[in-house]
Amino acid sequence: MSNSDAGAVPVLNVANVLTVVRILLVPFFVWFLLADSGEGGLLRWLAVATFAVAIYTDKLDGDLARSRGLITNFGKIADPIADKLLIGSALILLSVLGELWWWVTIVILARELGITLLRFAVIRYGVMPASRGGKLKTVVQTLAIFLYLLVPALGDWAWWPAVVVMMAALAITVVTGADYVMQALRLRRSARNTAL
Repeated sequence: MSNSDAGAVPVLNVANVLTVVRILLVPFFVWFLLADSGEGGLLRWLAVATFAVAIYTDKLDGDLARSRGLITNFGKIADPIADKLLIGSALILLSVLGELWWWVTIVILARELGITLLRFAVIRYGVMPASRGGKLKTVVQTLAIFLYLLVPALGDWAWWPAVVVMMAALAITVVTGADYVMQALRLRRSARNTAL
């Protein structure tokens, strides 16, 4: 009996392939960005293009998974991992290159790691779905990183818009992190009250 006969979605589908492609693009993005060393030359533009393609695959795989019924457990796990790899590596590299303050990178990565661990900690009580705020956070973080990537290529004038958007991303990151903590506490309290 095939997967389709059983009503199961095959793991090897276009949405999951795009997720894997996004993961495979991360080393290329890292190499282009480090090899350019903040000079804003051809390699920097290749890093920008690679980041843009990777971000587009994120939107495309999500749209395809929902519209074609291609949601799988693999996709549920791999998609956020791919996002965190791409955004995390971008933040770290921008800090390594001296283009983004380390404290910003540390706050964002600490929040991401903390919420991921929190999700695992409360999974026995239920699943914490991604909130609208969480999705907004990812969009604004991505835009901020994209602007930072463009600064050496466009010139110093582009730094201020990048900083403003990154500060907005940081604020949303912290606020949504606090919201997830409250969600986790409510979920645990609700599960314990039901068990009584």
